[in-house]
Amino acid sequence: MRGLDRIRKQRSSSLLSGYLLIIVSALLFIPVVLPLSFAVYNMVNEATKGAPPVDTSLYSNIAALENMWHKEALHLENASTEAINERLHELSRKYTETTMFWVDGQGMTQLILTPDEGDPDKIYSGVPDQWTAAEAIYFMKESTKLDPLAIVAFMGDKVEAGKGFMVMQIPRKLLNKGAYGGVGAWAWYYFVLFALFGGFALVSLLFFRKIRKRLLQLQTAMTITGPDRMPKSIATGKPDEIGRLEEAFNTMVAKLDASRKRELEEEELRKRLVSNLSHDLRTPLTVIRSHIHVMTKENLTPQGQQSLQLMDKRIADLSVLIENLLSYNLLNSGRITLKRERKDVLRLLRESAAAWYPVWEKENFEIDIDLEAEPLFWMVDEVWFRRILDNLFQNIVRHASSGLYVGISTESRNGQRVIMITDHGRGIQSPSDYKGVGLGLSIVDLLMKHMELEWDMESTGVGTSVVIFNPHDEI
Repeated sequence: MRGLDRIRKQRSSSLLSGYLLIIVSALLFIPVVLPLSFAVYNMVNEATKGAPPVDTSLYSNIAALENMWHKEALHLENASTEAINERLHELSRKYTETTMFWVDGQGMTQLILTPDEGDPDKIYSGVPDQWTAAEAIYFMKESTKLDPLAIVAFMGDKVEAGKGFMVMQIPRKLLNKGAYGGVGAWAWYYFVLFALFGGFALVSLLFFRKIRKRLLQLQTAMTITGPDRMPKSIATGKPDEIGRLEEAFNTMVAKLDASRKRELEEEELRKRLVSNLSHDLRTPLTVIRSHIHVMTKENLTPQGQQSLQLMDKRIADLSVLIENLLSYNLLNSGRITLKRERKDVLRLLRESAAAWYPVWEKENFEIDIDLEAEPLFWMVDEVWFRRILDNLFQNIVRHASSGLYVGISTESRNGQRVIMITDHGRGIQSPSDYKGVGLGLSIVDLLMKHMELEWDMESTGVGTSVVIFNPHDEI
């Protein structure tokens, strides 16, 4: 039951369900909402209109009204005042929304008929009792521009008759469809319809904007890491597809954090083990070498003396290996702080080569040193820079003894002065009788990075060249 409830909950909060709801609403919007809105509009209009609306069809055709008015004026050419008044009363009862009046040949206003409502805005406010010629001309000239619209016709439909003129005034709003509230009702209908369309568009925009915001938040959490270079957990939202993705991301972050902690603990344990083992091995190796030195003074056979020399050499190599292992452990753990100072590295190179000179002579190496150049100043730690040179020279003695050559020089490459250490051995890829070459070069690489120096190794089957250079300008 719990599983079914969980599935129902996931479906109800699914993005797919929300998107399908929007699509179905869009499909039903035009064929359902539009007819429904028309029906609601008609119901509201019928409930609120009260009295029957004004029949505007009588005023929809101005040309027909003008033609009718001129015909009436033509028929009233020889009519008496009473007949004219009676006819205008008859027309006023038909055209109930208009104002009618007529002026006789002497310019006297005889009759004014207004709508039943008595709205003064429907009456031309400039109807005088006695008309002058100027007033009559101005009124006739401006009749088409007035509101209400004025239709003027001379009695007998001609000026020469001298019988005066008759006027019918029509409110301009009667000339538009939807008079008496129709325009306002339609405006409200269009406003509601526009509001419905706008609401649908707004809901869609907010739906996809919220999805985009949550995805961008998740993307940011995936790409931006903290000081420990690990991503941080994020706050989860609704239990939909994105919410479940956020939960999975937080689970992954928790596992990575736990794995990182285990890795750091194991690394710390390994470093302590290497450090303790290095210290523990030094003492017995020193004792063994001292006893070997004592045994060399005994009267031994040449073969015994040779065995003792080989043992002493191997123990010395083992001591160097342990020293490299301890140094690498200290450097990699950050327990050693280098003190960089402005030093002439060529002077350090000469002093180190001088210290190794007897070793190379003993091993019958051809020594080629060319360091007669201007001083070369770099920011280095003197002690550890000497350690770099010692490791490189030691590798030559151990692994390039077949070439019996060591070369130390400087040259210019790409506008920079570089240090060259060369041998004629079998190359770094060739097998060696000694172990630990990888550890020694790893220490060299770590020290180079700490001193912000760079180095490159060019190795072939006929020799190896180590190039040391400063990527920054010479100091």
